[in-house]
Amino acid sequence: MSMPDAMPLPGVGEELKQAKEIEDAEKYSFMATVTKAPKKQIQFADDMQEFTKFPTKTGRRSLSRSISQSSTDSYSSAASYTDSSDDEVSPREKQQTNSKGSSNFCVKNIKQAEFGRREIEIAEQDMSALISLRKRAQGEKPLAGAKIVGCTHITAQTAVLIETLCALGAQCRWSACNIYSTQNEVAAALAEAGVAVFAWKGESEDDFWWCIDRCVNMDGWQANMLSKAGKLCVPAMNVNDSVTKQKFDNLYCCRESILDGLKRTTDVMFGGKQVVVCGYGEVGKGCCAALKALGAIVYITEIDPICALQACMDGFRVVKLNEVIRQVDVVITCTGNKNVVTREHLDRMKNSCIVCNMGHSNTEIDVTSLRTPELTWERVRSQVDHVIWPDGKRVVLLAEGRLLNLSCSTVPTFVLSITATTQALALIELYNAPEGRYKQDVYLLPKKMDEYVASLHLPSFDAHLTELTDDQAKYLGLNKNGPFKPNYYRY
Repeated sequence: MSMPDAMPLPGVGEELKQAKEIEDAEKYSFMATVTKAPKKQIQFADDMQEFTKFPTKTGRRSLSRSISQSSTDSYSSAASYTDSSDDEVSPREKQQTNSKGSSNFCVKNIKQAEFGRREIEIAEQDMSALISLRKRAQGEKPLAGAKIVGCTHITAQTAVLIETLCALGAQCRWSACNIYSTQNEVAAALAEAGVAVFAWKGESEDDFWWCIDRCVNMDGWQANMLSKAGKLCVPAMNVNDSVTKQKFDNLYCCRESILDGLKRTTDVMFGGKQVVVCGYGEVGKGCCAALKALGAIVYITEIDPICALQACMDGFRVVKLNEVIRQVDVVITCTGNKNVVTREHLDRMKNSCIVCNMGHSNTEIDVTSLRTPELTWERVRSQVDHVIWPDGKRVVLLAEGRLLNLSCSTVPTFVLSITATTQALALIELYNAPEGRYKQDVYLLPKKMDEYVASLHLPSFDAHLTELTDDQAKYLGLNKNGPFKPNYYRY
């Protein structure tokens, strides 16, 4: 049944207009606040033991699959206050200064700083653990003298991390790791606060590398941690494979953000749709759980028999991509690999098939093979392209094959607090560790630190941990204060 066209009522139009203006004014005047707490020294449940070393040979690929590149990796980018009138002018061609007269940054529009500050303050409300860490440690400045170069998604949540590092004494220079995920207003707010940030949404490939070069190469300023000629010159900590990153950011974050990204870009209804998810690691598990809950028929592709068996036991059918490519409505990659979806697969897809990536960077879908003369690209809306074949078939490509949730939607702030807190503690530990504790190698986070990060977030749920008795701890061979699992435990 179709709805009739709305009929204007006499005298009502002006009232509606005034009401809308009031609503907009209230929406943009919201200011969040953070409750101040007394400063405390960082104190773990027990004295920090020397971190167990799990070196990874330089250049060796991580054994972990299905890694979502959101190493604060991620974060909201859909809501943006970008003035469309600025879109034609590259930030590299603008002369901008903040209120303090500094021009040591390059962002889309420094005038957006006020909006960005509000976004950051809202994010702080759901990142209580990181804010708590900031308040405890800012008196002692454990990162005083540290010079940190960051290349992550620049969003409200990563801004909270960056400003925490600055509050703890570090000097930071930052660029974006994804050309579509930057929140322009947040980058402006960081620049206004004095952070040397070089990023804007919609960078070209040349812009991307220019921004990184501006971050790293500055006269009279050099990061404390650098790699020269492919050789690691300092110790490094692999936060991306930590438990508090893999099991929370990758799983729970993607479980919510996959639907957000698809809905915002395509308005698709999932009930009855056939979806193939490539990869059943933590990211794939999160995506599949969300899709299944909305009534989608979900297929899985996997190379790992253990992950494949998990998918089977969770009620999914494990197939080869070639077996279902002609019939599925949505293809989602979550493997961390390259060329998972090739031109051959794309040629065989049905009309209006949606193709997107939730895995590592932009390597999983062979987008380059689609940039040929016989195919036509049609921009439908932001981050949504129709790739049209000569026979009229259209494939809906999202974010040009880059990370869907970071490019097209928002990501839950709370779960990013977990990752950001882990990163901050890892930096504090590396910078303050006594000489000789770490060699020039890559280390995994110890369980002790993972457990501490998790414990900082439990108060948000009013969760109460059970404590071991002395007899129970002795029986299990554990310290009462942890760690509670061996390093090989996978959760």
